Amino acid sequence: MQYDPIKRVLGDVFNKTPFLRRVFYNLLDLLLLRTWHVHKELRTWAAGRRDKEQHILDAGSGFGQYTYYLSGMSSKWNVLAVDVKEEQISDSNIFIRAIGRHNVLFRIGDLVQYREPDHYDLILSVDVMEHILEDVEVFRNFQASLRPGGMLLISTPSDQGGSDVHGDDETSFIEEHVRDGYNIREIEDKLRLAGFRKVEARYSYGKPGQISWRLSMKYPMLLLNTSKLFFVVLPFYYLVTFPFSLLLNWLDVNGKHPSGTGLIVKAWK
Repeated sequence: MQYDPIKRVLGDVFNKTPFLRRVFYNLLDLLLLRTWHVHKELRTWAAGRRDKEQHILDAGSGFGQYTYYLSGMSSKWNVLAVDVKEEQISDSNIFIRAIGRHNVLFRIGDLVQYREPDHYDLILSVDVMEHILEDVEVFRNFQASLRPGGMLLISTPSDQGGSDVHGDDETSFIEEHVRDGYNIREIEDKLRLAGFRKVEARYSYGKPGQISWRLSMKYPMLLLNTSKLFFVVLPFYYLVTFPFSLLLNWLDVNGKHPSGTGLIVKAWK
């Protein structure tokens, strides 16, 4: 299944006004379990830093919802968001200027080549590395671009079914993925190879999260990929499933999982 056509439709709908885009971001924050995990880690990192100048890179910014979240945490933080998709960068810059946030810039950039030595205190990469074949090169760029003591935060699928692949004869649910997911030791070793001095990784999307993902993301996306007419049905679908998804997301974020289809990885320079 391809996400890009659906993303374009969503972009056309929610880019009409800044209000609609904020609504879209709030919906993503509620529905996407990865956002719950990432926000939790960002709040932990932000403790004691909100009144200090910080330089942050959103590496693979997509719709820009994480840049929006970070830039709202402190006006003293400077956030650069890079992505390879020109349309999303343009839309995000228009939105961020419309709401008057001047500590943010969206820019087209290829992470395989992007490097700004000793500049960032935090680099965030959410659901990006599964799309990039040259991952070690990107990790080296991240390491070089961080200041000493700076942190890299990654959310990515694991090899425990993270792209909805559960056997050798299955293919990724999302066609844009170049790998079905990382083995937890594999990504730790690659980050150390890239020069990071300390790496921590844990599973997300345990049993509760896997059920939530199917209810809130997989089944709706399959319907929308079949016909855009399902946009009409979608609000009624979520009216029934949304309370269950919220509970399952809370259980996943507040539990520890021996295995899971997602990974939350932190690495320090």
